[in-house]
Amino acid sequence: MRQLELLAPARDKHIGIAAIDCGADAVYIAGEQFGARQAAGNPVEDIRELCDYAHKFGARIFITLNTILYEDELARAYDFMLKVQEAGADAIIVQDLAVVQMAREGYGGRFEQLRIPLHASTQCAVRTPEQARFLEGLGFSRLILERELSLEQIRAIRQAVSCELEFFVHGALCVCYSGQCYLSELIADRSANRGACIQACRSRYDLVDASGKVLVRDKALLSLKDYNLRERLLELAEAGITSFKIEGRLKNESYVRNVVRDYSLALDRLVGNSQNSYCRGSFGSISGGFAPDTSRTFNRGYTELFIDGVRGKWAAMDAAKSMGEHIGTVTAVGRDSVQVSLKKGVVLGNADGFSYVARGGQVEGFRGDVCSGSSIRCKVPASLFVGAQLYRNINAAFEKEIQRQACVRGIGAEVSLAFSFDGGCWALDATAISEDGRKVRFRTEAGEQTAENAERMAAMIETQINKGSGHYRFTLARVDSPSGLPLMKASALNEVRRRLAEMLDGKAVICRPLLNRSMEAAGSKDLSGNGSEDGSIHSVEAQGAEPSEAQSELLSGKQTSYKQNISNSLSEALYHAHGASIGGKAFEIEPTPGAELMRTKYCIRHELGICPLHHDINSSDLPKSLRGIKAGTPLFLLNNGKRLALHFDCRNCEMVVKEA
Repeated sequence: MRQLELLAPARDKHIGIAAIDCGADAVYIAGEQFGARQAAGNPVEDIRELCDYAHKFGARIFITLNTILYEDELARAYDFMLKVQEAGADAIIVQDLAVVQMAREGYGGRFEQLRIPLHASTQCAVRTPEQARFLEGLGFSRLILERELSLEQIRAIRQAVSCELEFFVHGALCVCYSGQCYLSELIADRSANRGACIQACRSRYDLVDASGKVLVRDKALLSLKDYNLRERLLELAEAGITSFKIEGRLKNESYVRNVVRDYSLALDRLVGNSQNSYCRGSFGSISGGFAPDTSRTFNRGYTELFIDGVRGKWAAMDAAKSMGEHIGTVTAVGRDSVQVSLKKGVVLGNADGFSYVARGGQVEGFRGDVCSGSSIRCKVPASLFVGAQLYRNINAAFEKEIQRQACVRGIGAEVSLAFSFDGGCWALDATAISEDGRKVRFRTEAGEQTAENAERMAAMIETQINKGSGHYRFTLARVDSPSGLPLMKASALNEVRRRLAEMLDGKAVICRPLLNRSMEAAGSKDLSGNGSEDGSIHSVEAQGAEPSEAQSELLSGKQTSYKQNISNSLSEALYHAHGASIGGKAFEIEPTPGAELMRTKYCIRHELGICPLHHDINSSDLPKSLRGIKAGTPLFLLNNGKRLALHFDCRNCEMVVKEA
């Protein structure tokens, strides 16, 4: 039976706890520094509290250290890793390969072992079997694959490596291959590889030709829809994915609750129908809660991107923000009210938020103060017009339901009670076994009196034991008593239940196998878990310093470039040790003239229907401004005077963005 993991984002510990309550098997979160979202840092003490909470359910906490590191940051990064390890973190998500060196050899004359797994971030741009073998050879226990991959490409990587594979299934999409976007650095001196991306891909651009003629005006031409692979989880599992990742470390709590609950229910259905092929990566059942609906929270429209190996309409050109659900058409615009012809089944509520595309193409919005039937009383925007298609991007009633109907996660435990009477006194042996296999037992006195009505006493015992204490949901499985029952108060039985809960809490849940590193590797037992009977999620042993054949295959005799993001002496030494010559440093350190600012699977030509290989470029269905644009025609993106050149690598079916 193979474990499957639902991995949720968390901006802070409160959202992390909410994600676990809603069904996440693991949470990824940033520490105080070095995360790929500068606005999402958390102190170590908060990490510790989140780890303690997660581990109650066998859930795990992964810490993001997925930025490139400068030389003067290495010592702090090393200290940071040791601190989060001590706080209980279960793995560290890594971009900079200097971390591999520090984990293996220590840093600055210190050698304190990093004994938790390293996961290769999607920022490592893992999209080929060769790259996957290289990273596995360095000792990564998990690879987080590029979002642009197809099922066929995922299967090929699965065949090439034995470590765990993680894949994004929901949330925002970067248009560029991860870890290789330098547009933000060029425009604003804010590096995406340092957690400071300005999201230039969400900006609005004009598409122009070499003469400056505008072909498409004021559109978010690089902005993609959001990923949604909820209906493809089984295929991903069969292709070899272990962990299904939700994007969104800057999203609010209601967003995380809604999406996690939706995917957790989908994963439960998958597991339930798998005939014991799969199980969840944590334990505990969820009660209460709300009916999730991902169409009701932030999204730019949804796409499955390249999962089937075919191109579709991937862009959200009209609005880089969330338009929301389409609810109807504006039929009348008054001074302080709007009338709408609503789609069937749509019910408006006070404080709902609305959006629409104005005549000029810009997205506008307003908040409804009082909504009744098809009428919205509000401050009416000047750009709203009769015939506008109206969307609801804030469903106030749904947001309240998410907050009010909180999910509660509990751990099942069976209780056995054995009563005995000796020397004029009753004794009780109480045993509890939790659903994850922890077993506790204690013996206590149960008084001197015997219950006159044993049947009533038995019913009371069952009622009091079959209650919750803390996170535990107890079920009385067995009562043994050879000669009646003691007369016990409800408070005494409640104390039995509370004590069992405390004892179970005191019994450690093992969430993370420790790594055997180089000093222990000789003669040690393999911890990889590959082919293990229970199929549980384990780490892979760190490799030694000698490069493997797979590593030599990728690097030997080759020269690095800015795309390897080498920003410190340790990562430079690692590449050098594995056969590469150093040809370029990170773009943030040495900006490379003529560099590819972006390379993308997404293609503006294809999206607009003017790809000379796949479309009729003279079609009458095209806008006149786009007809007849030939393959070699230079195209540019223009924004606030900044011009970017588009290049089309048709052999690889990719688009490249460079400075013009």
